[in-house]
Amino acid sequence: MSFSTLGLSEALVRAADAYDSPTPVQTAAIPAVLTGGDLLATAKTGSGKTTAFVLPLLQRWLEAPRKTPKEVHTLILVPTRELASQVREVILQFSKQLPDRIKVISAVGGVSINPQMMALRGGADFIVATPGRLLDLVERNAATLSHVQALVLDEADRMLDLGFADELKRILALLPARRQNLLFSATFPTAIEAMAEALLQDPTRIQIDTDPEDAPDIIQRVIRVDTAKRTPLLRHLITNEGWGRILVFVAKQYTADLVAHKLLRTGLGAHSFHGDMSQGARNDVLNGFKDASIQVLVATDLAARGLDIAGLPAVLNYDLPRSPADYIHRIGRTGRAGETGTAISFVTAETQAHFNLIEKRNRLHVPREEIPGFEATEVAPPPSPNTGGIKGHRKSKKDKLREAAARNS
Repeated sequence: MSFSTLGLSEALVRAADAYDSPTPVQTAAIPAVLTGGDLLATAKTGSGKTTAFVLPLLQRWLEAPRKTPKEVHTLILVPTRELASQVREVILQFSKQLPDRIKVISAVGGVSINPQMMALRGGADFIVATPGRLLDLVERNAATLSHVQALVLDEADRMLDLGFADELKRILALLPARRQNLLFSATFPTAIEAMAEALLQDPTRIQIDTDPEDAPDIIQRVIRVDTAKRTPLLRHLITNEGWGRILVFVAKQYTADLVAHKLLRTGLGAHSFHGDMSQGARNDVLNGFKDASIQVLVATDLAARGLDIAGLPAVLNYDLPRSPADYIHRIGRTGRAGETGTAISFVTAETQAHFNLIEKRNRLHVPREEIPGFEATEVAPPPSPNTGGIKGHRKSKKDKLREAAARNS
């Protein structure tokens, strides 16, 4: 299968052929988007979803009539600033050989709104935006959405996780009733089904289950370690494994800063990365990590979705993710584009039960190991009667009300 068989123009085929053959989600989605109908696509992170909608939407934009000032043809909503930047780069990369010049604006928070308002003078062809900043621009009359022909919700499940539901409703009310709607998601929870029912009209449905032969080549390891030994063990692994770069996931912003600081003091080129940093600082850190001037990136789950770091050899879970689904998103930052990657998880006595749940939900079994000199000595705490520590095992509201009633009776 090649891109030339999917109905794309010659210019777009030339641009796409540099990226090897199409992935399963691209093979299924590109012809469907070209028809102009609605689409619901579910595929794992790293499966090529961005290209699956960018290529056909560029072709539909080429075929649409032009107006002056420019009217927004395609609106792409994403959950994070970093993903907005990457989607914009993909659009610009594929549009280099097109006969018409495209204007693509990235509208995200965390930076001054004034340059974005200036960039929108004269309109835009494509807007890639986070919901909150887009609404700010609309309220300031810098962006008009009344002529949008195509709406893309990228990483839709993540947008709902981050609490963008109200902003999405407000944006949908600003769009024309007749438009193409494309919803892309890595997972398909109940909330996404409800959104699809409300948003999409007779959509084409695509669900790409990863074929074992196409699964990322990721070596998964689980290392048992005491809580206090995690940072020394991390330093030991970085030194002995010879990783030029490693992405380390932690649970909190404070932990990201603390672990990065401790590694920096030992001579490792480490930096934290989290949502409390300005957009300029986040861009600088990501660029440093991409060019390997930063060796260790210690990040919250902000980096679990949408980041495409070419040739990243290893990912390490210093803290386990709260959601079992986020485990897959985290480790999917390595082993991309046919390369081999390593994903390591630190498991303490306290988090052992939670990793068991992660394995069960993701149908995994990863052997436990210990590193000489860092053997675990802690004992798991006794089970608590209140099982609120592991997602999926909390007491329901009804159970809590029954217990309260029993205590008061």
